[in-house]
Amino acid sequence: MKKVKIITDSNSGILQSEASEYGIIVVPMPFIINSEEYFEEISLDQKKFYKMLEDPNANVSTSQPSNLYLTDLWDTVLQDYDEIVYIPMSSGLSASCENAKSAAEKYEGKVQVVNNQRISVTQKESVLEAIELANRGKSAKEIKDYLEESKMISSIYIMVDTLKYLKKGGRVTPAGAALGALLRIKPVLLIRGQKLDSFFKALSPRAAKAKMISQIKDELENEFKEYYEAGKMVVDVAHTNNYLEAENFKKEIEEKIPGVKVQHVDPLSLSVSCHIGPGSLAIAVSVKNY
Repeated sequence: MKKVKIITDSNSGILQSEASEYGIIVVPMPFIINSEEYFEEISLDQKKFYKMLEDPNANVSTSQPSNLYLTDLWDTVLQDYDEIVYIPMSSGLSASCENAKSAAEKYEGKVQVVNNQRISVTQKESVLEAIELANRGKSAKEIKDYLEESKMISSIYIMVDTLKYLKKGGRVTPAGAALGALLRIKPVLLIRGQKLDSFFKALSPRAAKAKMISQIKDELENEFKEYYEAGKMVVDVAHTNNYLEAENFKKEIEEKIPGVKVQHVDPLSLSVSCHIGPGSLAIAVSVKNY
C-alpha cells in the first residue's frame, strides 16, 4: 500500500495545530497588507487581520503560494511518502489551483492536485474525506477522482453584514452600496462550484438567516435527498469575526431542521473575509460518504 500525504491550504479553515492532529500539512495563504507580505496563522492571526481590514487606510489583498514554495514542500514530503494529494481552494476563486496543477505536471502523477471547487468548511470536509480514504489504502489518483466527482454535492450560503467590502472589491456599485446601507439590506451570497454569486437580498439579519436555513432544508430534502436519508450529508456553520452569533445560528439551525447536527462552527477563510468583511454568517452543506 502506497503512503499518501494529504496537503491543503489555510482556506480550509484547518488550523496548524489541527493539522498536526490530523497528520496533514496546511499551506499558509499569503496576504499583502500595505505592501508587506503576511502568512495566515503564521504572521497573521484572525485578530490582527480584522484590525487591519477595518482600518480605512489599510490596503489588504489576497495572494497565493508560489510554485517554488509548493514544489520545495512536495519534494520534501516525497522523501518519506509515495504520493501527495493537494487540496487547494476553488479554482473559481483563485488562480492558485491552476498554478499548482501546472507545477505538479513534472511529478508524473505522484502529486495529484484536486479541483473540487470548495472553500472554507466545505473544503475542510473534503480534506477529512481525503484523510479517511488515504487511511483505507486509496491511491492519490483515486482520492482526487472521488473528490472531483462529488464536488457539486455541496453549498455555502453567506449573509453579509456590510456592503462596504463588496463595494471596495467592485462586486457592488457605490450607488448600490449606499442604497443597501440606507435600506439595511443583508445580501446572501452563494458559493457552489466556481463562483461567489448573489443569491438573495434580505431586509434584516433574521430574514437572511431564515432564508438560508430554508434553502439548506430544501436541498437536503430534495436535491441531496438520497445522501441525506443515508446520513451522508454534513451541515456546518462559518462566520467572519462573529463567533457568538455563529453559535446562536447553530442552535437555530438544529431547531428548524429536525435531526440535523451542525458538525463545525469555524471562521470563514480570510480570503473570503477579505472580500465580505466582518460580521458575516454562513451555513454550508456537503456530502460525506466516508
